[in-house]
Formats: sequence, structure tokens, C-alpha cells
Amino acid sequence: MSGALLVALSAAVFLIAYITYGSWLAKKWGIDPKRATPAHEINDGVDYVPTNSAVLLGHHFSSIAGAGPIVGPITAAVFGWVPVVLWIIVGSIFFGGVQDYGSLVASIRHKGQSIGQIIEATIGRRGKLLFAIFAWVTLLVVVAAFANIVASTFVASPAAGTSSMLFIGLAVAFGYAVYRMGVNLKIATVFGVAALIACMALGHYFPMSLSKTTWLIVIVIYIGIASIIPVWILLQPRDYLNSFLLYAMIFFAFVGVFVYSPQINIAPVTAFDLGNMNWLFPMLFVTVACGAISGFHSLVGSGTSAKQLSNEKDAKLVGYGAMLLEGFLAIIAVVSVGFIASSPDNLLEVLKQKGPVAIFAQANGKFMEGFGIPYSIGSEFVALTISAFALTSLDTATRLGRFIFQELFTTEEESRTGAKPKNILANPYVATIVTLGVSTYLATGSYLSIWPIFGTANQLLAAMALLAIAVWLKASNLEYRMALYPMFFMFVVTFTALLQLIYSYFSRGNMFVGCLAVLLFGLAVALVLQSRETFKKMSKN
Repeated sequence: MSGALLVALSAAVFLIAYITYGSWLAKKWGIDPKRATPAHEINDGVDYVPTNSAVLLGHHFSSIAGAGPIVGPITAAVFGWVPVVLWIIVGSIFFGGVQDYGSLVASIRHKGQSIGQIIEATIGRRGKLLFAIFAWVTLLVVVAAFANIVASTFVASPAAGTSSMLFIGLAVAFGYAVYRMGVNLKIATVFGVAALIACMALGHYFPMSLSKTTWLIVIVIYIGIASIIPVWILLQPRDYLNSFLLYAMIFFAFVGVFVYSPQINIAPVTAFDLGNMNWLFPMLFVTVACGAISGFHSLVGSGTSAKQLSNEKDAKLVGYGAMLLEGFLAIIAVVSVGFIASSPDNLLEVLKQKGPVAIFAQANGKFMEGFGIPYSIGSEFVALTISAFALTSLDTATRLGRFIFQELFTTEEESRTGAKPKNILANPYVATIVTLGVSTYLATGSYLSIWPIFGTANQLLAAMALLAIAVWLKASNLEYRMALYPMFFMFVVTFTALLQLIYSYFSRGNMFVGCLAVLLFGLAVALVLQSRETFKKMSKN
């Protein structure tokens, strides 16, 4: 199979879906450009900040993408490239895109509140509590998985690690210049991108080699600080600048695929059962994870992006458009692993030896070589870009985890009046330390041991977000079936996967992760039963 043909067809399908299905969703959900958004109504200069749509798209896309659309599809390719590609396309358009767009719209209609708070308004406080605990546990696994991957990437590519650290200082300077000194965004962008290139050059010529444990400590300290400070100081400017890296990588990969014209060497379909309970259903869907649908996206959309949306019409670009772009990146990941694996038989061996990030970097470094970029520079650039937006997902996940943990220990009266919580666990610093402490413990193993529970928890969170969106839409007398049908499918997939994982973890003696899986399963069942009662009451009324 020609990689160029697959990429071209996928791009065309995604573009058509954005124009047609995305516009249909906007019409059904009553998108109104004249309606004031929470960013303008509240505008506290910390979390609620009206943001240019291009800047917000960069922040949102960088936050949701992470390493997920690369690691997931490459790992899932053991089932064959055809089922992976089909799920990426169908999932991104009708599952992930609907969840991302819907959670963003629901949030801006509730003053930028999180999905958990929307559940409280529609299902009740008990439903919110169940969802909040589930979301926090899921975020622990998200942080653990991505921290592990980023630390491993920095060990394999010290230049990428060094450049990423330099980016942090650049982002702070950029944010101060734009938001406090009033420097024009276009002018600041020109200098910012030039400084990005300079940081990459410094990282290339003066790489800093550290052990994986040391990198993990550095990463944890960084994301802890980033989750506390106002978004304009670091998160927004860093994500905006990193988005240029991401767009450049996707563009270079797109052009490189057509110039190099790689062939996909792996089998279209391998087998339904790969052994050790690795069945195509449900493991394909939870392994692809972010490449098709991700519950983490709903937390980003309702947790941070909704507070920065300047106009309702931008929700389609930020919510639906970013998910389709992530799906396109996942397609390039499939082409990459199909090219690196010299035959269908050695795919698993290649995965164990190199890892998904290295496979993607090496493949796209080779593709870029086709139009004149040296392989060493190209592969280093790709590794840097992946780690840069994985760091973005990390600090966003930590920030969200801190928000949710604080909410769990904040009373209803304190939340309503805005009073300072009395419980020490609602303190932002304590909430951050607890969240990072558990995540760091989980991150010390191999990514292969974390990814199955990460994918399953993440997809189950997506099912819950679709459930919340469906209930909100029904309560608002809006069309809700576009969220209801994907929700049913995702619950069947994730409940089946969780039962398999519970058996697998306990049989191998991995008690801590096994108990996490049991906790997630119990919380999900309780929330479904609670939501079912709410739906029945709505139908009667």
C-alpha cells in the first residue's frame, strides 16, 4: 500500500467532514457568534482570558495531542494497518470530534465550567462526585504515561531535552512581552519563532545528557510549577509557539511522504487474537486511544479552552478541527510504522527495540531527507516536537488534576460564594503535590505496562463525557443522538477491556494498577446507573 495515497485520501475525508458534519453539528447545537462567551463575561486575567482563535487553537491542539496520536496507532498496528486506519477516520469524525466539540460548547454555555460541574447541573451532585474521582484517577495515569514517554525521549535524544528546557524560558519572555508590554502578536511571533530555531540550534550543538530518573524529576518539578502559575505566563505562550513546531512537523511529514513515497510493509490485517487476551475487540480501540477519541480532550476543552474562547463560532475550529487534525497526525504515524517495519513479522520486535516515538522520528527523518533536510536534523526535530507537545499535555493534565482534586474537598457553599476552602487538601499546592506524587510512582515502570490502563481509562472517560453531553443536550431540548450512539459503543468497548485488564493485572501480581482498574470500573458503573435514572426522569417530563 502506498503511504502517500493513504495520507492524501485521509486528508480529503477529514476536510469534507469538517465542512459538512462539523457545520451540521454547529447548526444543531445553535452556535451563535453574537452570544457572549465566559472569557468576556468573567475575564479574570488568570484562567478566563479572551484569546485569539489562532493562539487558542495552538494551545488546545498542543494540549490534546501529546504523544497519544503517535504512540497509540503505532502500538495498535500489531493488529494490522487497515483496522487502525478505519478506526482513526471513523472515530475522529463521529466519536472524538463530537466529544471534543460538544464538551467545549456545553462548557461555554455553563460559564466555562468543567464537565464535572455540568454533570452536577444535569445529573446531580452525586454524579459529579463520581465523575470527579474517576477523572482524577484517569489524569494520574495520563501524567504517568506521558512523563514516562517524555523522559525516555529525552534520554534517546538529549538535544530534544535541552531545547525543550530552553523553550520554557522563551515562552515566559514571549508571554510577558505580549500580555504585559503590549507587543503586537504578529511581531512577537516573528521573533518568537526565530528564537525557537535558535533554541533548537543550541540544543543540537550543546546537548545535555541526563539519566531517565533525572529527567523524570526535572519534568515533575516543571509541570508542578506550570500547573500553579497563571496561564498567560507560560502555558498559553509556550503552547502557541510550540504549535508552530507541530504544524511544521505535520507539513514536513506530509510533503516528505509524497516526495519519498514510502510503502506500508506491515500486513493489512494480522489476527483477531494475538494471545494473552490481546483481542482486536476491544484492545484495538483502547490502544489507538487519542488518535480517534480521548476523554482527556473533554477535560481540556471544558477545563481550560472554554475559559479562553473569544467567540462561539471559534468552537468548531478549536473543538472539532483540532480533533480531525489529530486524526490526520495518527494516520501519518501508521504510515511511519508501516515503513520502518521491514516486514509484517518483525513489527513487534521493532516496537520493543525502538519504541513508538523513535519509530516515528526515524521514519519522518527519512521522509524529510527526500527534500533535502539531513536525516540527523530531521529525526531530531521530530523527536523534539513530540516531546514539546507531550510536555504541553503533561502540564495541562496536572493543572486539571489539581482543579479536580481541589473541587473534591471544597464544600458547596465555598464553591458558590468563592470563599477560601478550609480543608487543607483543597490547597492548590497540596493538590498538586498529591497528584504528582501518585503519578510519579506510576511513571517509574515501562510505558508498555502503563499504556493499556491509560488507554482504557481514557476511553471510558470519553464515554462518560459523551454521556454528560447527551444529558445536557437532552435537557436543553437540542439534538443529542450524535452523542448518545457513540457513548453506547464506547461503554461496551471500555467495560470489556477493563474486565480483561483486571484479570491480567491481578494474574501477573500487579496489584496497585489492578486495584486502580477495579476502582475505575466501579465508578463508571455507578455513574451510568445514576445517569440512567436522570434520563428516565427527563423522558417522563
